[in-house]
Amino acid sequence: MRNKKSQILPSTAKILTEFGENIKLARLRRKLSAEQVAERANISRPTLFSIEKGLPGVAIGSYAQVLFVLNLEKDLLKVAVDDTLGRKLQDAELTVKERAPKK
Repeated sequence: MRNKKSQILPSTAKILTEFGENIKLARLRRKLSAEQVAERANISRPTLFSIEKGLPGVAIGSYAQVLFVLNLEKDLLKVAVDDTLGRKLQDAELTVKERAPKK
């Protein structure tokens, strides 16, 4: 079975790259080495480097572990907290299916 390579939009790749850079800056501000963070997050150094580059193939759990080590895990709670489109749909009382239709 062949592994599928993750295809993402350029705008999403840019966001992931910035996210990775922010994680790296947070690590450097805390004066932690890559080895220390990787060990505490229970991931390999290459995985940490992939996170800091914002590569899309890294599991979100690994991102969460690194954020926990950096004491930034609560930042994940800010994702989608201000769902403007969702609130507009809710206010318009439009029916939104829970699942995407089958192709």
